[in-house]
Amino acid sequence: MPGSETRSLLHPCLLLLICERPGHGYDLIERLSLLGLDDMEPGQIYRLLRNLERQGLLASTWVASATGPARRRYELTATGMAALETWMPRLTRLGHVLETCLTRWRRITPTSEYQPFLATP
Repeated sequence: MPGSETRSLLHPCLLLLICERPGHGYDLIERLSLLGLDDMEPGQIYRLLRNLERQGLLASTWVASATGPARRRYELTATGMAALETWMPRLTRLGHVLETCLTRWRRITPTSEYQPFLATP
């Protein structure tokens, strides 16, 4: 889903991915893609990472690489964890709103071409 709908989720998704496992920019871009956020510009992600670090939500260190130049590795700070915890109720509410909307859509368009994409597992 391209556009601002997914861009607005970039902040909490990055915090979550870094909470799960610290990583460098390219690694985080690949992991965002696995979440379905594959339409993000790398520059946008790197700017957000720097901004999150300036806000004290992330800390970074340079880590040597055996296959190339050193890379900046991002880790979540205690402040970042607190910020992530404040995102979860908001995301839960958003998930509920989206599921309610999709359920209603499925009721009125049972043969819609979108049905396979909207079905819940």
